[in-house]
Order: sequence, then structure tokens, then C-alpha cells
Amino acid sequence: MLCNPSEHAVSRRRFLGTALGATMAGGLGGLFSARAAEAMKASDRQVLFVWLDGGISQFESWDPKPNSLYGGPFRAIPTSVPGTHISELMPQCARQMHRLCLLRSLCTKDQDHSSGVARIQRGDPKNRGVPYPFFGSSVANLLGPMESRLPPYVVIKEGTGGFRAEDAGFLGPAYGSLAFGDGKPPEDLLRNAALTEADDEERNALRDLFNRRYAAQRRPALTQASTFAYDTARELMRRQDIFDTSRLSERDLDRYGRTEIGTHMLIARNMLTAGVRFVKVASFGWDSHGDNFNAHASLVPKFDRAFASILEDLAASGLLERTLVIAMSEFGRTPRINGHAGRDHWPDSWSLAMAGCGIRAGAVVGATDANGVEIKDAKHDIGAVFHTWFKALGIDSEERQYKHKGQPLPLAHEDMAPIKEALA
Repeated sequence: MLCNPSEHAVSRRRFLGTALGATMAGGLGGLFSARAAEAMKASDRQVLFVWLDGGISQFESWDPKPNSLYGGPFRAIPTSVPGTHISELMPQCARQMHRLCLLRSLCTKDQDHSSGVARIQRGDPKNRGVPYPFFGSSVANLLGPMESRLPPYVVIKEGTGGFRAEDAGFLGPAYGSLAFGDGKPPEDLLRNAALTEADDEERNALRDLFNRRYAAQRRPALTQASTFAYDTARELMRRQDIFDTSRLSERDLDRYGRTEIGTHMLIARNMLTAGVRFVKVASFGWDSHGDNFNAHASLVPKFDRAFASILEDLAASGLLERTLVIAMSEFGRTPRINGHAGRDHWPDSWSLAMAGCGIRAGAVVGATDANGVEIKDAKHDIGAVFHTWFKALGIDSEERQYKHKGQPLPLAHEDMAPIKEALA
């Protein structure tokens, strides 16, 4: 089973220090470019990225093969889209199928976690000798922060939290992810009880005055980055309600499920509503080399309830129209069932689910053969999927480029293109 990446708890002081340190290397300058400022006004699109770490089985979720050689014990059930069936372990998602798009023709390369996790989340452009950013870092860079001034790329996960600069690749640490362990805010985020709100405002007004004087004789990128870091932390301090699970209604807790992924998905809903650009919910424990069927009988219904509920709520609030929703792993699981009643790693033919802005609702793209071993028509690698996501967000990944040390670099694999059948 893949171990969680080692991370360190982050205090408000460490968060600010990390952000400021990154900006001193020039990392945050892009957030204040004319392009990013324009994007802040023109784009309100957001992303919910549900990462099922270890590899959910396509057979026990989006592409069931009952009564086949490798189908397993679970039935396929009809959905709200006539003719489309998914696993009986996902009755709630079956009711939301008219909002979903299933891609059943993923064919990727990596059979191990260490390379697969990074490659899938970086999009695997041609090898250029530089580490590409994770999708969350790309979105934070290309679309910028939202008007809320909350961190643009956050992760909600079990265990510890912290700032993960490595997600940003060559974009620089400023575009890394801020992880909230167990969905809780960073330690020491609250204002010291001895300091009144009025005194805090006076201190920050004085800081703003000094910053303006300092900025008058220095490069704007440095002072703007400092202000961004402080304002982001202050906004988190003001928005404690995002993390306050005691405010969640009994009805919502029941709908999402009183589980870890249920609570984390509710916090993700709060963050999207509050104006976070990119929210990643990471769920662990999906690497079912042994006892696959009991493992999925436990895990999939929890995911099903939480994922279907957030789709329903985003649709009801109107947020789904501007939010790209993705649920996926680093690969699927083998058709063949091993001697431990498990399924191993399988990148050859697997599935993911999408919904929201720019995505063709109710569509099923691609198909596998009767036993789920081979893809019957066009195969799609992760590079094509990245192009599809960028297109859904209004980013022209075939024309627009990154700049790294003066060198233009493609946003996604230049030999691939968006999957038109998945786009609205």
C-alpha cells in the first residue's frame, strides 16, 4: 500500500515564511502579472479534484463487467442515463449520472505508485528534463487566485497537513499546495487571545503603511508577494467557519456520510463556496492487492455517498456550472484476480469520472471489451486528459505556453489533443 507522503504540520508563521521565501526567489511574481490580474476578473472557474490514492477498481465502480471472466461478485445497475450502467456499490452516483461524464478508455504507462502518482497529476508532457507542475499548481498559475484571496490550491487529506512546494515543479514553490490534515486549519492560525481585533487591525494598518514606503524604492514583485502572503493568511484567520465541522447540519452529515471522506467533502464544498480556486480531496487505502471485494464493498459506498452529495449540492447552488469536477486514481486494477482475492495495478484500460463546466454531461467516452482487458476503440493517455481539462476551464493548452528560464514549454503533451467527445 502506498504510504502517505511525509509532510510537516504548518503554523501560520511557517506558512507565511514559506510563501515569502518562495517569493524572494521570484515564484509569486506571476500572480501579479497583467495576465493573472485579467484572469482574476475574467474567470471564476474552479476545480474539485478527488484523488483516490492507490487505485480504485474500475470493475467495482465505473466499468463493471458482471458475469464475465474477471467481473467479480457485484452487479451492474442502471443509472439516470438510459443504457449506462455502473457498479451496484454506487447507487447514489447512479442517480447523478446525468451530470457525469465517464472516460472508460484510459491507457497510461506506469504500473507503480511512485511514478504513477506524479505522472498522472503532472500530465506527462514530453520529457524535457524539468519537473512539470501538478494540475492544481498549473491551475493556480494559469488562472490566479480568486477575489476571495484564499489560497488558490489546497488539499484536504487524512493525517498531517503542510505546505508542499514540490507540487509546483518548475513554476516555483509559490504555486505549491497547502494541505489541511484531517480538514483542520494550520496550527496557530487563530489570533492570540491577548490581542484584540481592533489592535490587530491597527498593527496591520501600520504594516501596510510601512510596506507602501518600502515599495516606493524597490521592485514591485517583492512587496506585492509579501502583501499577498499576509493577506492570504489573514483571510484564512477570518474564515474559520470553513473548517468548523460543528456548524454542519445533521442532514448534511447524514447525506455525505459520517465518514472521513464525507466530512472532507463537506469541507471541500465550504472551500469552493468561499472562493478557493482548486480543492483537492485525497482519500487513501485503495490499493487492494488482497481482499479486493471486501475492501471495495467498504470504501466505494463511502465515496459514492460523499461524491454524489457534493455533485448534487454544487448543482443546486449553481457552482457546478463553473466548477470542473474530477474523480480518479493513478491507475486502475487488473482484470485478473490474484491468489489473495485481490486485483493488482493496471494502467492498460481503466476509468475516471468528470462533471461540471465544459464537460459533456451524461456522456460515456470509450469502451472496454467484454472482460475489461482491452480498450475497443481510441485509447487516451493522461496528456489528452490534461488538454481536455484545460479546455473545459477555458485555457487553450494547444496555443498557450509556460515560460521557464526564458524557454517556452507546452502546458500538456504536444502530440495529444483534447478529447472532444468529453467536452460540452
